[in-house]
Amino acid sequence: MRQFDYIHSAEALLTPRTTNLLTAIHEAKGRQSVQAAIRPDVLESMTAIARIQSTSASNRIEGISTSDKRLNALVMEKTTPRNRDEEEIAGYRDALSTIHESHDYIPLTPNVILQLHRDMFRHTPLTFGGHFKDTDNVIIERDSEGNRTVRFAPPNALITPELVQQACTAYSDAIRDRRTDPLLVTAMFIFDFTCIHPFNDGNGRMSRLLTLLLLYRAGYNVGKYISIEHLIELSKETYYEALAASTAGWNDNMNDYTPFVNYLLGIILSACKEFDERLTELTGVVASAEVAPKNTAARSPKPTKEQRITALFERTLSPLSKAEIHTQLPDVSISTIERTLKSLLDAGSIVKIGAGRSTRYVKRR
Repeated sequence: MRQFDYIHSAEALLTPRTTNLLTAIHEAKGRQSVQAAIRPDVLESMTAIARIQSTSASNRIEGISTSDKRLNALVMEKTTPRNRDEEEIAGYRDALSTIHESHDYIPLTPNVILQLHRDMFRHTPLTFGGHFKDTDNVIIERDSEGNRTVRFAPPNALITPELVQQACTAYSDAIRDRRTDPLLVTAMFIFDFTCIHPFNDGNGRMSRLLTLLLLYRAGYNVGKYISIEHLIELSKETYYEALAASTAGWNDNMNDYTPFVNYLLGIILSACKEFDERLTELTGVVASAEVAPKNTAARSPKPTKEQRITALFERTLSPLSKAEIHTQLPDVSISTIERTLKSLLDAGSIVKIGAGRSTRYVKRR
């Protein structure tokens, strides 16, 4: 049967590439700690944006969606679900809120995992929420055209509870040991959780919720301000490739964690970089971990709202709708967004795609 030992498995992961990723994330953590202390108002706005993006992206990866207007209302609890998709979105919102607000009191145990899964399905009539799978399942991979292929056959349903318990114990042992970087332990556990595939449904969303929880518990709060789920959605093909590369030999304890670990560390580092960029856009403050006598960051002129919209296109490859721009820049009015979009279109800086409600804008490259 599959065995878990994150202390010894981590030793093989300390290649120059992995070490460089860890070092960069550690440095970014210091910068974020400074900014959290001096800019709580700005970070509160970033937190609200991240929660909407996380709820939307994690569900959309699984083909679950609703309109932007309905999504915002659901996340802010200003409406109730109208259909199955919205029921699952509301459940993810609840589980996500629990992690954001109570992570210090949520240890990684099988019971906690079951409770989060139960919460994720609490608004649906489905009865399997909060229970491990009762039948064997397979991990399906979807390509860009929506075609489905079987990537991996997880362990038998009968041994799933025992495997989850062993993986949780291995995680706790490695964290208590203190010799292994918590980021490596987190990435290895999340990968093994995905391979165990312990639920009838909701495994992908649970893996992303647990990623956020374990980052919080390791002292890395970037997922509070920047949506990890959104970054995974944007790199979905690479995500599936990393999973596939690390899966070979898993059942025989012969797999290589490196591809998935480096992928997840890259996502975390991307979130750290986006944190710095967004903070600069919102405040004109260049993030710094060095604390000066009166200031803890270097100031540059605060960007205008128009400049912030332009900067959003600079760092976003995917087309954006007006609603998506407003979600990321909630203090910018729709009229300002429309005026800026017209100016950018007239200048040839962006391109309009689609029409009506499907209208999106993307930078001309």
